[in-house]
Amino acid sequence: MLRIGVVSDTHLPRFGRALPRALLAGLTDARVDRVLHLGDWTSELAWDLLAAVAPIDGVAGNNDPPALADRLGLVKVIETDGVRLGLTHGHLGSGRTSRERARSTFTGEAGLAAILFGHSHIPLVERRSDGPWLINPGSPTDKRQQPRYTWVLLTLGDGGIVHAELRAYDDRSP
Repeated sequence: MLRIGVVSDTHLPRFGRALPRALLAGLTDARVDRVLHLGDWTSELAWDLLAAVAPIDGVAGNNDPPALADRLGLVKVIETDGVRLGLTHGHLGSGRTSRERARSTFTGEAGLAAILFGHSHIPLVERRSDGPWLINPGSPTDKRQQPRYTWVLLTLGDGGIVHAELRAYDDRSP
């Protein structure tokens, strides 16, 4: 089993110079093997803080500096343990919502187990019978209209997604 922490929209340093204690403790307690960030880092600060927990990868979002977008890219497909995951922030593609834009970004990309995206700050974990999972971890620092701060724990095994769980907390204190 491979455990992946999925986060997006950290917007550091706008929300401080540290990630919430609840997020870091949650990732550590879950013993994640890897962290995926889906954009709107806004600086490399979140990269360094998350890399202290586990190896990290991700894509850039619409609020990220050009250097970060050049380094990470805006869209990518990664394969880990035989499972293909599409990563995007959710601001590209056609459609009115982040969910629609994320799906359209990967139209024609065969064999994806999940499309991971952010941008809206609205958490979503949806297993679809007609295609890949749609997963938006929300935001660990900016819940906007949501009741709690969130991230997703994704568990892979046997060549697929075994479990996807939304994790939530109330306090974003560092």
